[in-house]
Amino acid sequence: MKELQKRPPYAMIAILFVGAFIAFLNNTLLNVALPTIMTEFAVKPSVVQWLTTGYMLINGILIPASAFFVQKFTNRQLFTTAMIFFTAGTTLAIFAPEFWVLVLARMIQAVGSAMMMPLLMNVMLTAFPIERRGAAMGMFGLVMILAPAIGPTLSGWVIEHYEWRTLFEIILPFAIIVLLFSIFKLKNITPNNNIKLDVFSLILSSIGFGSLLYGFSTAGDKGWDSPIVYGTIIIGFIALILFVWRQLKLDEPMLDVRIYKYPMFALSSVISIVVSAAMFSGMILTPLYVQTIRGISPFHSGLLMLPGAIAMGIMSPITGKLFDKYGARVLAIIGLTITAIATYLMSNLELHSDYYYIMAIYTVRMFGMSMIMMPIMTNGLNQLPMKMNPHGTAMNNTLQQVSGAIGSAIFLTIMNAKMESSAEKLAADAAKAGNMPTTAEGLTQFKVDLGMKAMLEGINHTFFIATIVTLVALVLSLFVKRVIVTKES
Repeated sequence: MKELQKRPPYAMIAILFVGAFIAFLNNTLLNVALPTIMTEFAVKPSVVQWLTTGYMLINGILIPASAFFVQKFTNRQLFTTAMIFFTAGTTLAIFAPEFWVLVLARMIQAVGSAMMMPLLMNVMLTAFPIERRGAAMGMFGLVMILAPAIGPTLSGWVIEHYEWRTLFEIILPFAIIVLLFSIFKLKNITPNNNIKLDVFSLILSSIGFGSLLYGFSTAGDKGWDSPIVYGTIIIGFIALILFVWRQLKLDEPMLDVRIYKYPMFALSSVISIVVSAAMFSGMILTPLYVQTIRGISPFHSGLLMLPGAIAMGIMSPITGKLFDKYGARVLAIIGLTITAIATYLMSNLELHSDYYYIMAIYTVRMFGMSMIMMPIMTNGLNQLPMKMNPHGTAMNNTLQQVSGAIGSAIFLTIMNAKMESSAEKLAADAAKAGNMPTTAEGLTQFKVDLGMKAMLEGINHTFFIATIVTLVALVLSLFVKRVIVTKES
């Protein structure tokens, strides 16, 4: 282990990085293509959404179990198996004759990609000494952030020039090459334990996280008063309470919740949840404003968000090195201050705000966020003993998935509520002032204009709430302390 820490296996890590990059890229690649797929297979919006919902549910089920897989199997076995599933799913998607086959293909892909992030994070924590972890995790952040962020832009360009199957055809050669390299070149560096899987824990985890993800992700479409929405959320919470209770009773828990007795890890989890929710709000609301209110194409909408992704990608390794030198607290305070200011500016958008002005604010916002996530998460993981790293990474990745879904649902609900109240107020004000149109054509245009103004107020109000959420994270970051690691850790 000491030798590995002196000279990390860079060639092996490069193979893992490329595999993780295409898996993370795949996460957001289909979003822009959903309307095209909906038309081709003649399915409703609520049905086509299963291409993302199904993918997300598999992630929600498998990521909590990743702590067991990482400990039970070698990194070579796990990565090769993950790439086999991912490559098989990608191949099936290219030739999918029916919609249900495409959904199945996406879920098979998700089986592979769900293992990528926890596995890669554990390899990084094992391969690099603690004083160099920041730089190493910064490079990992480059993959985790940049890949899904460039997905919509690449997807928009492909959909404008080619058919949606081309998205999978682009990924397949890279997946095959990485799979072959993993079979012939990958070595084992992560320690293994002959532990047994507690099947009841896996069932409770699957029901708990799966139900929560499904309930919150469908709330925007079906509404909070839908029995399916609140029913699955209640079932999810009950299953998770039972899951936590069982983990505390087991000698070898599937996901050890005792990691929360370490204060910096607990604090890092809370900050990460808050920041993830705020980040997802921007990733949903910005394209909604640009495409719906400004009428800009999906490709140019993705292009608007690309500089922000590039800024995060460039900053991630730099942030990692700064973390090694100065710790997480300073970076988090600076990053959250920048993010809060940029988010507040996003809450003052107008009907005709300049395209490049929006691009600039969004880029600054993402620049601020590049200083937060990885330093906070790494600082928390540094406090855990080495044997608990798989549980820490599994918990972090699971909470990111869940908080993203919950944050998106809550922010969209806030936006819709504000839209409805604003539309009623604007209509009442127009009627009171005697400005209601008298012709059918004028009435149609009035409704369109009123809808646009109401949506703008809804988006601005939601960004303002996101600003407050970001300020909460900023206050929490003041309590972050740099972890001093002992040899026993």
